[in-house]
Amino acid sequence: MTHALSFVWNPHEGIDLGFFLLRYYSLMWVVAFGLGFFVMKKIFEREGESMEKLDKLFIYTIVATMIGARLGHVIFYQPELFREDPVNVFLPFRTTPKFEFTGFAGLASHGAAIAIILVIFYYSKKIIKRPVLWMLDRIVIPVTSGGIFIRIGNFINSEILGSETTADLPTAVKFIRGEKYLDKADAMKLTQTNDYNKAYDMIQNDPKFSENLAAIPYRHPAQLYEAFCYIFVFAIIYYMYWKTDSRKQHGLIFGVFLVLLWTVRFVVEFVKQSQGGFEGENPILLTGQWLSIPFILVGFYLIFTAKKRTETL
Repeated sequence: MTHALSFVWNPHEGIDLGFFLLRYYSLMWVVAFGLGFFVMKKIFEREGESMEKLDKLFIYTIVATMIGARLGHVIFYQPELFREDPVNVFLPFRTTPKFEFTGFAGLASHGAAIAIILVIFYYSKKIIKRPVLWMLDRIVIPVTSGGIFIRIGNFINSEILGSETTADLPTAVKFIRGEKYLDKADAMKLTQTNDYNKAYDMIQNDPKFSENLAAIPYRHPAQLYEAFCYIFVFAIIYYMYWKTDSRKQHGLIFGVFLVLLWTVRFVVEFVKQSQGGFEGENPILLTGQWLSIPFILVGFYLIFTAKKRTETL
């Protein structure tokens, strides 16, 4: 039986310009930051803040996101990397077991969130001279819109896969490029070709490899589940800022963001493949879920105490 929405996912990584590979994943980051800048520009205009301050915020946020996301992944999920290959912690290539360009892979949203919050503390005190929660209430709006595109980028990149399911699930996806046992080297070895793109295409389309294709499990597209839910999180906090007086209760929008976004993350983890970390074998919760709980609790605290921080002007 054929299901309209379940499908095989085997996209090339980007557009080959001959001298440079323009990766779709990188494009999603550009869209995320570009849209975020546009949204924050409208907010700054409404609040009477200068574009010079926005430019600084944009730079600080990019740096905090990339460094925080990378450090977060290594600290929470792959701490052995500090010992085994410290160069790979910050640079886009690994040196062991052999030198290989990896791109900026292995990024954790929890680490990015912590880094952005720390940068906003500095930015609020030294640059914009506004209360920290005032700033956080506003920065989470573009952050959420960006999260939508980052998760779409994860899907395009066949990373952060969902748990196994069956083809009967309408949203099931077979990630040909995402399975650990079938990386680029394995695919080329199996198909006896030196081009990994051609190798994956052969596994998908050549009847000779039909058994290999059948062995690849269908999985939940957890990345798309998150991206879809983030649309609603964005719509809610965007509405709160622009259409209500919530922005005058410092910490309210930020609190709603923390509760909604990290609850989405917590729930989706139930259909997500474990990424490792400190959860151990047969865990009650995955590492990503344990890391989400503190954010949710802080969010509830901010929501319930927001009226105490209402602007009187």
